[in-house]
Amino acid sequence: MEISYKQLLPKINTFIFDVDGVLTNGMLTIMPDGELVRHMNVKDGYAMKIALNKGFKVCIISGGTNKAVKSRLAALGILDIYLGAHDKIKQYNELVEKYNLKPENVLYMGDDIPDIPVMQKVGLASCPNDAVPEVQQISKYISYKKGGEGCVRDIIEQVMRVQGKWDNYFEATL
Repeated sequence: MEISYKQLLPKINTFIFDVDGVLTNGMLTIMPDGELVRHMNVKDGYAMKIALNKGFKVCIISGGTNKAVKSRLAALGILDIYLGAHDKIKQYNELVEKYNLKPENVLYMGDDIPDIPVMQKVGLASCPNDAVPEVQQISKYISYKKGGEGCVRDIIEQVMRVQGKWDNYFEATL
């Protein structure tokens, strides 16, 4: 019998997220100077900040290289931000070694083919509801939210509620 994702939530102490298609809706606005602009949901940022404040590790592994994305995530307090990661398993392995992580304590949310190798290694593979079919097929949890529309908040809040760490009042400067 397959184990429910809800049974895995109490074990999670580390979140790893992709950016494009997870923290963003996957759309790019191309500016006249060639800069690629992405839109992030402030509710996802709030949830990541709260998770950090409550002692969770929050890490980013993305193929994108946008400096503004890195600045935004760093401003939330995220220390482990890997951009330009095309072989994401390499960065995942670095995180495992750096923090002595156990796969069963790690949640990864991705939306596309490059995320699959990491998703196959972690305790809880998850995705937004608009992820590609191959990612949905291997995910233990598919958010009811789309990428960039609160899927990160959805899964962080679920983990924290199950663990009794989601309160009605938080101090989090965004």
